[in-house]
Amino acid sequence: MALSADEMKVLELLYEDARVTPETAAVMLGMEEEAVRAAIGKLEREKVIVGYPALVNWDKTPIEKVKAVIEVKVTPQRDMGFDAIAARIYRFDEVTEVYLMSGAYDLMLEVQADSLRTLANFVAQKLATIDSVLSTATHFVLKKYKVDGVILEEERKDSRLAVSP
Repeated sequence: MALSADEMKVLELLYEDARVTPETAAVMLGMEEEAVRAAIGKLEREKVIVGYPALVNWDKTPIEKVKAVIEVKVTPQRDMGFDAIAARIYRFDEVTEVYLMSGAYDLMLEVQADSLRTLANFVAQKLATIDSVLSTATHFVLKKYKVDGVILEEERKDSRLAVSP
């Protein structure tokens, strides 16, 4: 699907700030409001825009989340390649993202659970038991610094006094 220059401008603006209204976008882009609304409608219908999620820094909330990145080595399925196994995996509630990768592992998953035990059970009882899964390597996320181009915390200034000899 080819996108027009106006559709690309609307898409880029919404990528930067999904909360911008069509009225504001029209002013910012020098377009008519109806043209902006039409572009957004087309982008949504064509599944170019698939959602408007809020980017949340969970470390600033009282909610505990355990996050991990899991590398998965799989056997591709005949006539389906990696797509069928990826679809089976991305249906699990714990899985937030799935990527087909090059390199030593085939799929990379981002998963989230309420506890370490829940996440461990997911890997042991759901993921590792799938016939096509050959091996997994789980890496726990200790802290996120930047997500989708957004720095989650500003750098702290060093407030210590300089020591001179």
